[in-house]
Amino acid sequence: MIAGANAALTAENPGLTELLVGFGWESISSRGPQAELVPLAIMCDAHGMSLSNDHLVFFNQIVSQDGSVAFAGDGDTEQIDVDLSRVPAQVSKIVFVVYVDPDVRGAGNFSAVRSAYVRVATRDNRELVRFNLPDGEARDVDVLMFGELYRHRDDWKFRALGQGYSTGLRGVAADFGIDL
Repeated sequence: MIAGANAALTAENPGLTELLVGFGWESISSRGPQAELVPLAIMCDAHGMSLSNDHLVFFNQIVSQDGSVAFAGDGDTEQIDVDLSRVPAQVSKIVFVVYVDPDVRGAGNFSAVRSAYVRVATRDNRELVRFNLPDGEARDVDVLMFGELYRHRDDWKFRALGQGYSTGLRGVAADFGIDL
């Protein structure tokens, strides 16, 4: 996939309800501290705003209040599981961002990150789509929107994004109506 492209998921895979959204990257070693990257899922309404802070899923809030989205990262493989059959009707899209955690090793950015990707797979790990983010285009950003799952009529699709923020989580919070 390329940035901006979308792919039908449920229309092409009837009966598909459970998805694994996986994230990966390589970090170039340096003498300084390595950036600690954290995936985050934001469950949004029809206006693109987070339903509430309870509709965020990441390492510190590992399951959405309805149980439809769950963080399953283990350090080597970062993954967010989505049960489409349990996603509330008011959720129009689920945006997946990865941010540099400033609390772990201080401020950082994606300059040392290479081969970043997001993949969507079935529960049995059959890859449906994969978006490889272009290397080098996000050096000065500290948050990247990797992609989003969104409703299209009665089906779910995935859109590759690759958009960055140099304003950190403050910028994400402002755009999605999140309280930090």
